[in-house]
Amino acid sequence: MELTWQVTTPVTSLKRFLNQQGVSHRVFSDLKENGTIRVNDTVVTPAVTLKVGDVVAVTLPAEADDPDVATSRVPITVLFENRDWLVIDKPAGLNVVPGPANRTDTLVNRIKGHWAQTQAENRVPHILTRLDRFTSGVVWVARHRLANSLASQLQAQHQVDKRYLAIVSDRLSQDHGMIDEPLASDPTGYNQMVSPAGKPAQTEYWVKERFDQATLVEVKLHTGRTHQIRAHFAYLDHPLIGDHLYDGPEMGGMTRQALHAHTLSFTDPFTQENRSFMSEVPADWQQLVKQLRSDINGN
Repeated sequence: MELTWQVTTPVTSLKRFLNQQGVSHRVFSDLKENGTIRVNDTVVTPAVTLKVGDVVAVTLPAEADDPDVATSRVPITVLFENRDWLVIDKPAGLNVVPGPANRTDTLVNRIKGHWAQTQAENRVPHILTRLDRFTSGVVWVARHRLANSLASQLQAQHQVDKRYLAIVSDRLSQDHGMIDEPLASDPTGYNQMVSPAGKPAQTEYWVKERFDQATLVEVKLHTGRTHQIRAHFAYLDHPLIGDHLYDGPEMGGMTRQALHAHTLSFTDPFTQENRSFMSEVPADWQQLVKQLRSDINGN
């Protein structure tokens, strides 16, 4: 895969210039070992000195798939795909990455099958927004090393807007709030817990609709801790409907946590385009909301 840039400001080295374009130290090392660097259509070494007006082109080696990862032929729902990104609508109940409980039919296995079918050049999925098994919605994947590096920088700089929908138990009193509490692993279980020894975590929410025994909220993550939304609302004594790990009650037939990755937005670092993606809520969610509204109306 080839990427091209033009030098527009004075720089002292190729490495510094590429770093300004988002090429990490790791990607640069791989480029030196296995790739090709050209300046003004001439192959050069990494020691080249650049000047304003130079056109720099780098060719990164293709990323072959891992033979130890099984291929699943179950189709995926693609919201968007180009040279750099793959955005998927993940169903609830599907693991994102292979593990002891499932090594053959996770989202990664299905992406491998999808790229085998389309004969993609790069076949290593770099998962950028991992979801819990029973959380549905948008998953963002980088299709090559440089895209992964650039996306990681966007996330570190809080330039990716991720919005979730959640249905929490009981009625939240505030229309808007920020849960700013550190989270750590519970030493006695698999859950996360608020702890002074934990890592900083900020969850912002807006109430969208109130029911008799539940509240629908839109949530924005300002950090990306494990189980962040689930743990924070449990801390407020409003665990998510269906979230057994955090003692959330079942309602309206919802047997999993009522959490959906609804939208994802960012400015594409390759094209400077604004990209926004949305996943519609699934059938079990729609059934739950229908039942909660029916309870309010006394039906």
